[in-house]
Amino acid sequence: MTFRPPLPAIEDDTRAFWQGGEHGQLNITHCDDCGRWFHPPAPICPDCLSLNVAPRPTSGRATVAAFTVNYQIWMPELPVPYLIGIVELEEQPDVRLTTRLVECELDAPFIGMPVEVVFDHIEDVWLPLFRPRAASEVQ
Repeated sequence: MTFRPPLPAIEDDTRAFWQGGEHGQLNITHCDDCGRWFHPPAPICPDCLSLNVAPRPTSGRATVAAFTVNYQIWMPELPVPYLIGIVELEEQPDVRLTTRLVECELDAPFIGMPVEVVFDHIEDVWLPLFRPRAASEVQ
């Protein structure tokens, strides 16, 4: 049986985040007044309280800030072990996403590892996952 995670509800504020992967885009909410990126999506900027916010595509590049190898069987359909990571977006390092690290050996991740977004498409949701960036792509 293929693992099918519980899917998020698609709402107006979250649609661009959960469905941006259809176009290969990791969309994060951006304030056009103060320039802050923030996640989770919200209709108001947490810094300047502006309503002039909208989802914008990011580079999809990030850095691993923390990670763990999960051995706990939370759902029988999800084989263990697997990597869980917290990644900091290149656009603004204090914007962090908790995600799965994929295409990576269990002993390979390290703090500061450059990663890039890939998407797992399930129904009408594109889950953002992150894989190591090729050495040629790291600046």
